[in-house]
Amino acid sequence: MPIRQLSETMINQIAAGEVIERPASVVKELVENALDAGASKVEIVTAGGGLNLIRVTDDGSGIAEPELALAIARHCTSKLSDDIHDIRSLGFRGEALPSIGSVARLSIRSRTASGDSAAEIGIDGGRVSPVKPAAANRGTTVEVRDLFFATPARLKFMKGERAESSATSDVVKRIAIAFPAVRFTLAGSDRSTLELPATSGTPEGRLARVAQVMGKDFPDNAIAIDAMRDGVHLAGHVSIPSYTRANALQQYAYVNGRPVRDKLIAGAIRGAFADVLPRDRHAVTVLFLSLDPTTVDVNVHPAKADVRFRDPGLVRGLIVGAIREALAGAGIRAATTGAAGMMAAFRPGAAPYSHPGPTGGHRSYEAAYHASGSGGFDPLRSAHRPLDMGYGAARPRSSGFAENEQAAFDTGPLASADARAGLAEPAEALLGMVLGAARAQVHENYIVAQTRDSLVIVDQHAAHERLVYEALKNALHSRAVPSQMLLLPEIVDLPEEDAERLAMHSDTLAKFGLGLERFGPGAVAVRETPSMLGETNVQQLVRDLADEIADNDTVETLKERLDRIAATMACHGSVRSGRLLKAEEMNALLRQMEATPGSGTCNHGRPTYIELKLADIERLFGRR
Repeated sequence: MPIRQLSETMINQIAAGEVIERPASVVKELVENALDAGASKVEIVTAGGGLNLIRVTDDGSGIAEPELALAIARHCTSKLSDDIHDIRSLGFRGEALPSIGSVARLSIRSRTASGDSAAEIGIDGGRVSPVKPAAANRGTTVEVRDLFFATPARLKFMKGERAESSATSDVVKRIAIAFPAVRFTLAGSDRSTLELPATSGTPEGRLARVAQVMGKDFPDNAIAIDAMRDGVHLAGHVSIPSYTRANALQQYAYVNGRPVRDKLIAGAIRGAFADVLPRDRHAVTVLFLSLDPTTVDVNVHPAKADVRFRDPGLVRGLIVGAIREALAGAGIRAATTGAAGMMAAFRPGAAPYSHPGPTGGHRSYEAAYHASGSGGFDPLRSAHRPLDMGYGAARPRSSGFAENEQAAFDTGPLASADARAGLAEPAEALLGMVLGAARAQVHENYIVAQTRDSLVIVDQHAAHERLVYEALKNALHSRAVPSQMLLLPEIVDLPEEDAERLAMHSDTLAKFGLGLERFGPGAVAVRETPSMLGETNVQQLVRDLADEIADNDTVETLKERLDRIAATMACHGSVRSGRLLKAEEMNALLRQMEATPGSGTCNHGRPTYIELKLADIERLFGRR
């Protein structure tokens, strides 16, 4: 077949296959155009999931009548300067309107602030109608009907009306979070109306918009993020570890105000929450990255959902470090949803309260306790003793309980602490602490504590497990990890670029106990491995590290493996279920929880305590 020039309509339809994936893509492009035009109010109406009708109306600057024909021509835009690397608007490619018009019936009615009247232009499956006068207020109304009628094969790939409507709602919500000063309305015969009133551009106004989108519970269970590194600014909010979701749909990320779904950012969030969440639970986040537009490439894909950073390691390190620092500085907090579930469980006929645990974790706490024996983990006879990880005379005070507090744990046998038997009246100072004063131990596993305005129930094993884990991690990462020399070096064949990356990170890997060096152009020789790993598959470990360095320029895989071993040791070295505790022991545990970052959840992501406010208790008894 001879080479020939494609028609303009076919070129637009090919472009539409990349830009316009579904009705939600149309809404995204049209709403971004409205925001670039300076709109303060955006109204969206849909029908049939967006396949029958999409109408977007704004009060922006509008399009002058002589420019309407250019607006629907490919690669015509008012948003791009001569520098393709300096993009400061949401749209810039000049492909959205002609792409939509090639596969649907499109009409644009617009009026500028200085215009005496409005003008309208239409496109029907690629056929352009002449510009004609129209009546309209200042701003632009774009109406799209019969989406994909010109490419019926695409209709076969559309989901049901409800799924398409839900995708459109998600797009509007994602954009609305980044523009709190704009009022958004989403309505139609295929949905319930969504109204997001304008707030303000201040941090408080932005958080108010986030609450409109994500629910009023999020601000009460969120931690503020504000960090700066080498010209990259990170702001926003992340949820506390005990406030999670079953999927990552409520993780919102923005780069210079642009909503993105970037795997580097998603991976950084997972890494930051790695040891405080269950594997099947996800944090709720709203993060805003601000950086020089010339250091980020948003022209990666026509949909503009992906970005590429000039220094991905800097961005990832900033996100992980800022989130972990915020979690450590936030102190110990319980999710407000825990109290709500607890109150629901107390009501007659309510289902028992439970927290979703990890699918790959313990079958149950009780099973884990019995599996490890009644004696628990003994560091003096452990195979991991050479690391001296926080135990023994050389242990720093910050890594465990104070001397008199540890002595309380080491004494025995212990008397029952049920129903406040033998407990002295708590000091007034203890009632003012976050977790208050211990008043009882029930079912030989749960500590009941009292503060001035709440009741606190603590899972003693889960709480102590976190404390031991943090002490182990501190000891592990405060010095070089002990390594064991291999009798014969392990030669790992790799692509030359992977071998080069590993060699560049050899100093960092050595700190984690992995000693390797280049062995020719396409291989590395591994001479030492971390002692904690024991017998391990060196070939697979090195290849996993090479893949991670290629993706994220980090060596987190090795660190995570060591942390998992520390978590297992912590689980077996913690206070067992069924052990009776004295008042001194319980209060020592509460004080250490208050001083330990991340102690609101155990190593498996389960909550270590639940707080029920006195007002909630009184409400249960009808006293309020």
